[in-house]
Amino acid sequence: MADLSPTLTHLPKHLRDARICSPLIEDLRKEYHRRNTRVIKGDTVKVMRGEYTGIEGKVEKVNTERGTLAIEGVQREKIRGGNVKVQIHASNVTILSLNLQDKYRQTKLQNLKHDAKGDNRDTKLKRRKSAVTKRAEKKEEDKI
Repeated sequence: MADLSPTLTHLPKHLRDARICSPLIEDLRKEYHRRNTRVIKGDTVKVMRGEYTGIEGKVEKVNTERGTLAIEGVQREKIRGGNVKVQIHASNVTILSLNLQDKYRQTKLQNLKHDAKGDNRDTKLKRRKSAVTKRAEKKEEDKI
């Protein structure tokens, strides 16, 4: 029987990396106009699901093949002694703060922050409203 384990090994690296995303907290969503982003080493995250719910820590390692993260403070004791890092799936965490030391990531997020996406939506909505009011005014003039 085929192995049905949830691995991403059959995908190319650029697609695998794109699937290791986690949602942002509300403050970061408003600041960067994004709902989620890729998790990288150095981000501070909070575990939202599973045995370690509520634990916050920095990401120490990202496993792109399995889509999991090693978070500081999330450890389990081995039977024969010693501790081992527990791998948490990226979908089970929320990003609390971003590591902006990577220039590429920083510029990409800053561009999204200053991008007119949110403003465009507002202006489009205003245009629609003004067009609707103009049509209504025109109809009233035609009736008179």
